[in-house]
Amino acid sequence: MRRTEDLSIDMRKKEDVSFDYNKKMPDEKQERKSFNINIPKKGKTYKSEMTEGTVKVKVKKGPWDIVYEWIDSFVFSIILILLVFTFCFRVVGVDGESMMPTLNHGDWLTVKAINTEINRGDIVIVTQPNDRNEPLVKRVIAVGGDTLDIDFFSGQVKVNGEIIDEPYIMEPTRNKGDFDKPIKIPEGYVFVMGDNRNNSLDSRFDSIGIIDERYILGVANARMFPFGEWEIY
Repeated sequence: MRRTEDLSIDMRKKEDVSFDYNKKMPDEKQERKSFNINIPKKGKTYKSEMTEGTVKVKVKKGPWDIVYEWIDSFVFSIILILLVFTFCFRVVGVDGESMMPTLNHGDWLTVKAINTEINRGDIVIVTQPNDRNEPLVKRVIAVGGDTLDIDFFSGQVKVNGEIIDEPYIMEPTRNKGDFDKPIKIPEGYVFVMGDNRNNSLDSRFDSIGIIDERYILGVANARMFPFGEWEIY
């Protein structure tokens, strides 16, 4: 008379139990052992004492389990976004018209805030204290070691004796502010101006002056709003 397999399952809830054996069941004449399966946790895989196969235990998820997983994923995503924008990128709004036609009042920019190398032509966010007591959005014209000169009759700007190409400005530079002679930029500092040269408070004025790089929050790399107008250079 054939032996039968004694399988008892202790289940506190309705569970689906499926048996997936990697090898064929033993021959009928081979001795089989009985075993019990307790299911304390869902999704676990248990080794069978009877063969080299495995026993897979599947547990049905209730509606609250699904809701909890969605909430958990949402909270994790929000935390990740906050960390990225806190330590990697910032979002900054443009206030005023000093950077027209490149940037307009009300634009929102993403700003790279870490491992930032400042180069000529970069649009930067300046937090250096000033008479207006607010951050400034300006373009870097000269960096440490450069010699800067401005010809206010022709409106041309020279860096290290060469006229620089400025396709981004609204009009030639006529407003001299407090700038009256060529200046050599110290290391660790930059000279900034707005693209709207004749309507910009920037390094030409003593109230702003040259900018210590330690007061540069970051380099703007894209326009977040208005949508679709991503490029800013």
